[in-house]
Amino acid sequence: MSAHKWQFTSRFRRHAFGWRSDTPVQRIREAITEIKQVARKEPVLAAEGAIILLEKLSPALEQVDSSSGALGSAVNKAIDALVPIIVKADVEPKLRQRWLERLWQALQDDEMPYIELLGDHWGELCVTPELASHWADKFLPVVESVWSPKASGHGFFKGTSACLASMYAAGRHQELLALIDKAPFKWWHDRRWGVQALAAMGRKAEAIRYAEESRGLNEPGGQIAQACEAILLSSGLLDEAYRRYAVEANQGTTNLATFRAIAKKYPNKRSDEILRDLIASTPGAEGKWFAAAKDVGLFDVAIELVTLSPTDPRTLTRAARDYAEKQPEFALAAGLAALHWISRGHGYEITGGDVLDAYSAVTQAAVGAGVPVQRVNEQIRAIIAGAQPGNSLMSAILARHLSS
Repeated sequence: MSAHKWQFTSRFRRHAFGWRSDTPVQRIREAITEIKQVARKEPVLAAEGAIILLEKLSPALEQVDSSSGALGSAVNKAIDALVPIIVKADVEPKLRQRWLERLWQALQDDEMPYIELLGDHWGELCVTPELASHWADKFLPVVESVWSPKASGHGFFKGTSACLASMYAAGRHQELLALIDKAPFKWWHDRRWGVQALAAMGRKAEAIRYAEESRGLNEPGGQIAQACEAILLSSGLLDEAYRRYAVEANQGTTNLATFRAIAKKYPNKRSDEILRDLIASTPGAEGKWFAAAKDVGLFDVAIELVTLSPTDPRTLTRAARDYAEKQPEFALAAGLAALHWISRGHGYEITGGDVLDAYSAVTQAAVGAGVPVQRVNEQIRAIIAGAQPGNSLMSAILARHLSS
């Protein structure tokens, strides 16, 4: 293994990168690709490469500006990719112990920190309950010391997550719960292991109560909901899981992503039911679900939404243009809604070009829907007449088109 020449090692020297994050993010991706390629044929060698990269990450990244979050996200993704490679390698316990000792040293040397998420995976990295129990015994006295009421200082230990993960992996569930009870604060990052321990012992109702008791200021409600939802789903209680946690537990980066996540997890629920429940969860912002309704083919619902609250005019214009032929009535309504909300001053930095785009989409959809352009122009003139005082953009841009 030592004879292998890894390409990434020369790129991850201490302070190898300046303040910009784009280059290190790219180098991390390249290193992951290199390790994964080796893993296809030589899993043990790939695991060794994964450990080398984890050892080198923090020293190499110390001078990089990570304020955008891109670098931290790249490192976390790297950890998620590298841990399974290390876990899957079939090696003797002594070698795995040496690997863990190297990773623990890397965690201790992680000053910024960048690889602290590695502690959450410590139980997995141990692979066997026996090795996990060994590491739990190693960490346990320190955790108990920093969590003691008599402890001085800020009570921080880099091995706390690794300790809790190891105890869980070792099956020491009751002992794990007793340890978490000693924590000076109710922090979800710690208490989630208690939830898993209770669930593993078959005490699922108690696990949900334990999770709910973790809610509070600055606690991640979405993560707590995900844990509770998973317990109910594992018990076959789909309706209860949906009713209590589906919306909070499946928030995506977009409303459409949220809808799709719930629809995939709950195939027993109709699309329109899921969408209605999501709409009800955001009163006053119904229009933001327009794209989700459109993309799942609920066109009547989509148009209903844009009459209830503001919707991004450009989103409406794109829908009008894209559906002008296959759903002309929907497209016409979407285009008119775009002009309506522009006239009310909605939309970010709306230009005359945006107005013309919306009008063009409306006239194209009108042809497909068999609606005379003159009638459409009358509707648009009515929209302009009801515009906010001083909002003359539409009337100025469309004056020539509407006079014909």
